[in-house]
Amino acid sequence: VAGHGGMETFVFYIQDPGIQLDYEKVDFDQLYPSEDRIHLNETELRNALEKLPCCTTSLDGTKNGDPLNIVVIGDVEQVVDAFIDNGWDETELLTSENMIKAAKAFFSGSSYRHMIISPLYCFGRVQDLSMQKPRKTVSARNHLRLWMTSIMYKGAPVWVGQISRDVGIRMTFKTWPPLTHKISPAFDEAREYLVENMVTSNTLAEFGFVGGVGPVSPAEPRENLTGDPYFTDGLRAVLLISEKPTPINEIKLLKWDWPPEYKDLINQILKHKSQ
Repeated sequence: VAGHGGMETFVFYIQDPGIQLDYEKVDFDQLYPSEDRIHLNETELRNALEKLPCCTTSLDGTKNGDPLNIVVIGDVEQVVDAFIDNGWDETELLTSENMIKAAKAFFSGSSYRHMIISPLYCFGRVQDLSMQKPRKTVSARNHLRLWMTSIMYKGAPVWVGQISRDVGIRMTFKTWPPLTHKISPAFDEAREYLVENMVTSNTLAEFGFVGGVGPVSPAEPRENLTGDPYFTDGLRAVLLISEKPTPINEIKLLKWDWPPEYKDLINQILKHKSQ
């Protein structure tokens, strides 16, 4: 918008009535009563995050799936807007109609922008919110699932989640729907992509890392619920969404755990801070 006093840019969204989004079915105000909300400071937050479940689970909670490798802090609108601003798409509800759309996209090799995501579980419930960043075909995308926790930090809800990178599609009888994505075994790559994307796009106020599932060696990988192998350094990224665009030199680094491969990014941030 241009005026006599200068120019200001802003973003707005228009709801698409032709799609049903997964997080629209969740009553986030009722997930945790106000008396069950836990308000924590920075030190308490780290301890609480490391005590969260290590992994997603099957419906009955007896089997572990993908490791929970991200933590996002912000209210629902902040989280959704931040991901959309960075090129991520929302996800449609898992319905029979949308399963047919997914199958058509698979067999035609076309894209499906808001493709359904199979259910995984944490806290005894399916993901509250999922996002995806598609590539050229339905078989290739980054996707993530988030669950709201009862933890609050700086007045905002804390979410724990899982992010991974799809490298193909296959049939399986280990989950429903039977058409599922095959994930890259290098589980940390998708997490690194997300962190660097959010940092350089001025989306974060704070970020750091805490312990999660623990190290899993490439020589002795574990498997998720559909049999895909994975390995990881075992940490989960912690991302506090900024209420306004935050330059890289103003991002606060949570000095907890840091993967060695983040040395260059940290040095870049510290360099900006010193300028």
